[in-house]
Amino acid sequence: MTKTSALEVWPAIDLRGGQCVRLQQGDYNRETVFNNDPVAVARQFVADGGEYLHLVDLDGARDGKLVNLEVVRAITAAVEIPCELGGGVRTEDDIRTLLGAGLSRVVVGTKALREPEWFREMCHKFPNKIALGIDARNGMVATHGWLETSDVSAVAMARQFADEPIAALIYTDIATDGMLQGPNLAAMREMAEAVSLPVIASGGVSSAQDVSKLTDTGVAGCIIGRALYEGHLTLKNALAAARGQPVT
Repeated sequence: MTKTSALEVWPAIDLRGGQCVRLQQGDYNRETVFNNDPVAVARQFVADGGEYLHLVDLDGARDGKLVNLEVVRAITAAVEIPCELGGGVRTEDDIRTLLGAGLSRVVVGTKALREPEWFREMCHKFPNKIALGIDARNGMVATHGWLETSDVSAVAMARQFADEPIAALIYTDIATDGMLQGPNLAAMREMAEAVSLPVIASGGVSSAQDVSKLTDTGVAGCIIGRALYEGHLTLKNALAAARGQPVT
């Protein structure tokens, strides 16, 4: 499966304690604080040409409840591009609250694995407003902020929800996340070929070449975090690579 249209590029803003941070391989003890003003970061991404934003409530993912809601509201009020958020979404009220806070869609992961019927119900109550978040460690689904690993394969989980009105599937390879060593292309290709849902790849993108390689896997988009913050990759070059244009 080869994608011909432009790959969506989703710059990531990971929130912890109201700050913009990045973790390595989801380890809360390996945190780097990049900015104490996530709203300013969001505005800069838009100024640089960003068309989407991927937000993560890291406190929420760990604690199982929404924690950084006020920061999320401030971000969506400051920009006029689609924003999605994952982390700590466990109830229908959470979904309503986040959509009411200006998000275009909400990412649900742990609760979808633990209560699949509830997740299906939410997909039909909020059609195309929910993205399925699948985070995998060695191909197996990880939950609760990546602190636990299940016995369910990522592809099997994706397939059980493939016919629901889901906006997208956010697929994160934990081993590559935050490591700047390139994405797991084989895993992303496998997932893109397993389901007809738009797959957004997350983890390991560190260069324009990585973005170009992802365009050949069949995924619909990619999330980029640490590489943008540390200057390994500019958003301008990521967007150019996603569109098959020359990278300067």
